[in-house]
Amino acid sequence: MLWKSVESGVVVSNGNPDAKLPCCEMLSMSEIHGYAQARQRKRDRWVFGGVIVVCSLLAISTYLFVYGATYLACWNYQPQEGDLIFQSLPLSPLVKAIEGATESPFSHCGIVTRQDGRWVVIEAYHGVETTPLREFIFRGRQQGFAVYRLNDNWQPKIPGMIQMAMRYLGRPYDVRYRWDDEKIYCSELIYKAFRDATGGEQLGTMVRFGDLNWRPYESTVRHFEGGPVPVEREMITPKDLAKAEQLQLVFSHQILNP
Repeated sequence: MLWKSVESGVVVSNGNPDAKLPCCEMLSMSEIHGYAQARQRKRDRWVFGGVIVVCSLLAISTYLFVYGATYLACWNYQPQEGDLIFQSLPLSPLVKAIEGATESPFSHCGIVTRQDGRWVVIEAYHGVETTPLREFIFRGRQQGFAVYRLNDNWQPKIPGMIQMAMRYLGRPYDVRYRWDDEKIYCSELIYKAFRDATGGEQLGTMVRFGDLNWRPYESTVRHFEGGPVPVEREMITPKDLAKAEQLQLVFSHQILNP
C-alpha cells in the first residue's frame, strides 16, 4: 500500500494494507500511476547510462586492440630525414599484381622528411605528393611498415636526394611503370632522386618485367597497359629498391621483409 505524507509529500510504503500510517493519506490511482512511471523513467535512465558506458568501453577496447600496437610502433620509431619507408597497400587488383609479380609484401614506398615542423612522406601515390607520416602508416594494410636507412657514408647525400624528389611534386602516378619523367611511380621516384643527388649512383637493381612472376596477373597487366604485356620494360620495384646495398633495415612493424 502506498501513502503520501501530508506534511512532506513524500511517498512511503506500508507492508500492511489495512494499517494507515500517521499523518499520511492514501494515494489516488492516478498518483500511484505517476509514481510508478517516475520510478520506471529513473530505472530507464540508469539502464541507458549503463549501456552507454559499456558500449564506450567496448569501443575503446576494440580500437586499442586493433590500433594500439601501431600507435606504440609510431612511438618507438624515431624518424630521420631520408628514411625510406615501405608498406603493403590495401588490396586491389593492381596491388595484388605488384606484390604477386615481385613476390614481396612491399607494394609502396616513400621518403621520410620534415616539413613545417612535422614528419611527412614524399611519395608517388595519387601523384607525387607529401603525406603526413602517421597518415601514411595507418593507410597501409594492417598498418604494417618497414624502414630502411642509408648507410653512414651516404647520409650527406640525403638533403640533395630530398631536394631532387621534391622536383617531381605534382607529377601524376604512372600505372604503367615506364621510365620516362612524364609520370612517376613510387620506387622510381626514390631511385631517380638518389641517382640525381649522387651523380648517377644506382639504388637497387633494375629488373626486366618479363623476368617477374607476371603470368598469374596477365589480365590485370593488360588492363592497365592497354595492350600487350611489356615483357622488355625495365623498372625498379619496391622489393629490389629495399635490397640496395646502401640501405639497412632499422625498423619493422607487422610486415615481412624480402
